[in-house]
Amino acid sequence: MAGAFGWGLLAASSLLLGAVVALTFRAGRRLIGLVMGFGSGVLISAVAFDLVEEASGKSTGQGALIGGLFAGCLVFFGGDVLIERFGGGSRKDTGGDQEAGSPLAIVLGTVLDGIPESVVIGLTIFQGGEVGAAYLVAVFISNLPEAIGSTTGLLAAGWRRSRILWMWAVIVVVSALASAAGYGLFQDSSPEVVAFVLTFAAGAILTMLANTMMPEAYEEGGRWVGVATTLGFAVAYAIHLVD
Repeated sequence: MAGAFGWGLLAASSLLLGAVVALTFRAGRRLIGLVMGFGSGVLISAVAFDLVEEASGKSTGQGALIGGLFAGCLVFFGGDVLIERFGGGSRKDTGGDQEAGSPLAIVLGTVLDGIPESVVIGLTIFQGGEVGAAYLVAVFISNLPEAIGSTTGLLAAGWRRSRILWMWAVIVVVSALASAAGYGLFQDSSPEVVAFVLTFAAGAILTMLANTMMPEAYEEGGRWVGVATTLGFAVAYAIHLVD
């Protein structure tokens, strides 16, 4: 379990790294949009080849796969709606709209975005005895643009630098704990349950991308975001082939 915590901590550490980059260098909003598009492509590739494909290999039927996908989608959607009502809907905005939101809701919303990815890290370590390099790299890379974009918006909204860094540090630790939970909670689970959990994470990640990350990326980066997203997908797929 300690190993799962450590790998989850490593994957989530890029959130803090992205925040430091955003606090140190002032990148244009167009560039941030393109970087967020790249990260979206990376996650789409991870969902397709490291989650759904893996789940398909474990499941003897399609019920767990379809059920997991839609359960993850609906749970994330419901959580996102609640967080938006409490003022966390603009957590990925790069223009400072977080100013009108609740700080706690913004933190909770960011945690919600990262939990499914982290749980899968611990689960894959238990299943295979080691972390999947392709998925770990995909999560690490995709966290960078998310943190850069969100941090830029929080700065514009007037958040103090120390407050932003503490927020990301807490989220990194929570993500590591989620990875440890993914390792410990499913040790006696059947292949069907594991397949359900993998596709649950896939559904949640896809919903997060469509509802928050990709709209913000297109708004800031314009049409070139499609190219950046395709490039991110290709890079992650290449890593998957090498793994």
